[in-house]
Amino acid sequence: MITVVERVLPARLGTGFRWLLASSWLTNLGDGVAAAAGPLLIATLTRDPLMISLAALVAWAPPLVFSLYAGVLSDRHDRRVIVLVANVARAVVLAALVVLLMTGDLTVATALIALTLRSVAEVFADNATATLTPMLVARDDLVVANARLGTGFITLNQLAGPPVGAALFGLGLAWPFAAQLLLVAAGIVLVSRITLPPRERPAAERGPDTVRALVEGFGWTVRHAAVRTLALTILIFNFTFGAAWSVLVLYTQEQLGLGAVGFGLMTTIGGIGGLIGTGLYGAVTRRVSLGALMRIGLIIETLTHLGLALTRSPWVAGGIFLAFGAHAFIWGTTSVTVRQRAVPHELQGRVGSVNTVCTYAGLVVGSLIGGVLATRFGVAAPFWFAFAGSAVFVVLLWRQLMLIAHEQG
Repeated sequence: MITVVERVLPARLGTGFRWLLASSWLTNLGDGVAAAAGPLLIATLTRDPLMISLAALVAWAPPLVFSLYAGVLSDRHDRRVIVLVANVARAVVLAALVVLLMTGDLTVATALIALTLRSVAEVFADNATATLTPMLVARDDLVVANARLGTGFITLNQLAGPPVGAALFGLGLAWPFAAQLLLVAAGIVLVSRITLPPRERPAAERGPDTVRALVEGFGWTVRHAAVRTLALTILIFNFTFGAAWSVLVLYTQEQLGLGAVGFGLMTTIGGIGGLIGTGLYGAVTRRVSLGALMRIGLIIETLTHLGLALTRSPWVAGGIFLAFGAHAFIWGTTSVTVRQRAVPHELQGRVGSVNTVCTYAGLVVGSLIGGVLATRFGVAAPFWFAFAGSAVFVVLLWRQLMLIAHEQG
């Protein structure tokens, strides 16, 4: 057993990282439960595709609005304290949502407000959490540490969480949110055990000029070719991804003919693909350059949208989700590692927040388009839009993607 634990979580990563990893895994399980329960809750309260797409929008808009400021806070203040405070706020919102569900007083508007507030708290928790890893482990161990964090995200957030959330939702509307509340509370206890190394911050960083701090982080991102290309690619491809995935709950029900549990299972299949990506990650990155890896991944993503637009078979769709899950893990782990290796410690929060803004700017715009297209033309229309847009963007970004292979900080 000791040998297995050492192989999975080497002692050189430190006790602090083990507390962080345990907290991350538990809160990821809670987020996975909510990932299925949130859309199902809105779909229970209304069948309007535009309103259902708003469930995705309220999850994606807060990171767009608050990530830059969250990055400044992470670089100026105690990052562990930020995680604790943000998760306490998230727990309070979840507790209020559970009470409203149990009393039968929840409306569509109230549900959307609660989901929005929960997402706002997650912005500050996630930004600060992402900056803790490079503080707790050595630079050469970031690949291992991020792979372990990514494995927890895949297995718990995407694999275990959604079917559990869908099953709990079937037992009662409040159950999945109560479960997430308990998991967030456990995560708070675990993060409180972390002791961070002392961190010297430049006087300018401690100053009151928030705008200057934001400009510094954005300017560094623009000047660094590899990180800039990553941010641009993530912005563009989340634009098309957001259009399709914002109506995924309706797609699985109306085009694939699946119920609530089937929706959770489709997400789970994507998680299984992520596990496959976890196993292949080391071998793939040893044999394929990062630039080529990005090109292959974006082709896979483009074909994913085409396949889902065409099929009505849950079996075919399941195979597509499997391949997409592997691609998503490999892509995500690579991009995070490249960014963390390249970015100085004092800029980790701000540059990470620029990346987050790019992610959610694409998702927010895409979700609005997806809701309108699904309302006017049916649930397959956003997937056709995503395929066409992704194909165009692959061509336009093809040469720029090779920058990743040549400039890693």
